[in-house]
Amino acid sequence: MNNAPSLDTARAIQMGQKALSIEAAALTAMGPRLGASFVAAVQAVLNCGGRVAVMGMGKSGHVGRKIAATLASTGTPSLFVHPAEASHGDLGMVTPGDVVLALSNSGESDELNAVLPVLKRLGVTIVAMTGRAESSLAKHAHIVLDSFVAEEACPLNLAPTASTTAQMALGDALAVALLDARGFKPEDFARSHPGGALGRKLLTHVRDLMRSGAELPRVAPELPFTDMMREMSAKALGVAIVVDAQDRVQGIFTDGDLRRLVEKGQVLRDLTAGQVASKNPRTVSAEALAVDAADLMEAARITVVLVVDETRQLQGAITINDLMRAKVI
Repeated sequence: MNNAPSLDTARAIQMGQKALSIEAAALTAMGPRLGASFVAAVQAVLNCGGRVAVMGMGKSGHVGRKIAATLASTGTPSLFVHPAEASHGDLGMVTPGDVVLALSNSGESDELNAVLPVLKRLGVTIVAMTGRAESSLAKHAHIVLDSFVAEEACPLNLAPTASTTAQMALGDALAVALLDARGFKPEDFARSHPGGALGRKLLTHVRDLMRSGAELPRVAPELPFTDMMREMSAKALGVAIVVDAQDRVQGIFTDGDLRRLVEKGQVLRDLTAGQVASKNPRTVSAEALAVDAADLMEAARITVVLVVDETRQLQGAITINDLMRAKVI
């Protein structure tokens, strides 16, 4: 038997919109309150010789974990320390050179306040993020970030909703100010995200993906057309690369070139590789980013790019399929 209450769809939408409106208003109200304390918090972290240890209980703890992750991924070494576990040994994660970012909307979390005196004896800088400037947490802190909200989005004004949104946004504001102050660049972000799309684009080089050695269909200019086609078919790259005795690239012959010759009715068996090859193939350096090779392929409407050194000696070849398998494109 289904005892689920019937849903008033119009009211559900109304409640959702009201929650969003309350949270948006809370964030808007915080902006003008950013001032000297926010600057002091940014400066404290920049001066920090250790890490940022983020602490919080309950919903503030969940927010704290996210803030710690955001800081770490944007150039600020950080970790999350659970306040309750800190009283049972985990406080050893915090060292004198660290900054502690403590989150509590009420500022009266028993587990958090229990470790604050010990943290002060360690000599760490304590940055409080709280909605009550007169709270115990605020009184123990060296710097106080104001995360006050006028009301929660919860219709009972009980469940942490707008307050946790404010904490999350204030943590993001801190992380953004820090990455800007550090001169953090996309390449730095990519190093923290090697498995992400940006990491693949900014960290993957042509040398990491290119075919080389025996995988390449190399042919001499004087090789008969039929022998060139055998080599081309055996290596299954869709091209034959014409090189001289020093392995310098002289040209390239592609599947498309073959189709065009057939359409012209050319007598193919009498030709050599050097006669049918395109003389100025597109090339790229092995040190180039793989995404640059992808851009070159797109611009030239080709599917293979040759990899050469400064003397045009053949080093490899990279195909659009190689780039797709590596998820560069």
